[in-house]
Amino acid sequence: FSIKDLGHLNYFLGIEVERFDNGLFLSQKKYIYDLLNKTKMQDCKPLDTPAALSEKLSKDDGKALDDATKYRQIVGALQYLSFTRPDIAYSVNKACQFMQRPTDRHMAYAKRILRYLKGTLTMGLQIKSSCSFDLQVYTDADWAGNPDDRRSTGGYLVYVGSNLVSWRTNKQQTVARSSTEAEYKAVADGVSECLWIQHMVKELGIKTTRCPVLWCDNMGATYLAANPKFHARTKHIEIDYHFVREKVASNKIEVKFVSSKFQVADILTKPLARSRFNELRTNLNLGEIRLRGSVGDKRGKIESLTA
Repeated sequence: FSIKDLGHLNYFLGIEVERFDNGLFLSQKKYIYDLLNKTKMQDCKPLDTPAALSEKLSKDDGKALDDATKYRQIVGALQYLSFTRPDIAYSVNKACQFMQRPTDRHMAYAKRILRYLKGTLTMGLQIKSSCSFDLQVYTDADWAGNPDDRRSTGGYLVYVGSNLVSWRTNKQQTVARSSTEAEYKAVADGVSECLWIQHMVKELGIKTTRCPVLWCDNMGATYLAANPKFHARTKHIEIDYHFVREKVASNKIEVKFVSSKFQVADILTKPLARSRFNELRTNLNLGEIRLRGSVGDKRGKIESLTA
């Protein structure tokens, strides 16, 4: 069958793709703009963070909405936005936990995310040219942070070279009996994703120069990954333990300790103060477009949030 060359990709399923000298810029500006108009939030006051530091939402907070349709539509749209916006991943995941019986408090929480997006409308994900394709992973967990069932929230960020290519935040499926267990579950998830991406990179014929490194800020979890002796007190995480240990022992990945100060994945597991949130956001390769010349001039540059 015939194939038509449409040139460089500019738009795909709501994601805008812009090319620059040093790489690509992926954003969803129009999608955000349309969502704000649809929810009548186009004139709302912007906020600096997607979630308040003191916010500890419970399923029983507030009065149940008469019609949950609007809440579900907003949160569904926010889920799609998180494809290019890792900075809202934690907040959106939290909002998803109340889809069954949302309340007015939960709606206010979702609208706060919209207010944050109003102030960061032009922000997007930078994919920069790089000579390195080595993989690094950051994993973190917030132990027993959910007030309803005391399950933990885990998250990971995967970088290929300097580029963030995969991220995830999720409420863990089982209750962790210690912070080490919660962190180790996050490590196992991060290892699994990293090895899948490594396999894909190899399938593309790209060579890496070193073993992938996973950074964890929990000494206990780091020790478990490297220690061949299995402790009785950790038997309840036996599957995760043996999976990670097998990959470490076969030099498929290396697990190292990183100070909590430099744990980038912290942004995926809990609400943060504005200063800490902004500090970690700069490591997510998010930037903003600044165009030069007239309105119709498509030339421009990506301005890093660290600038």
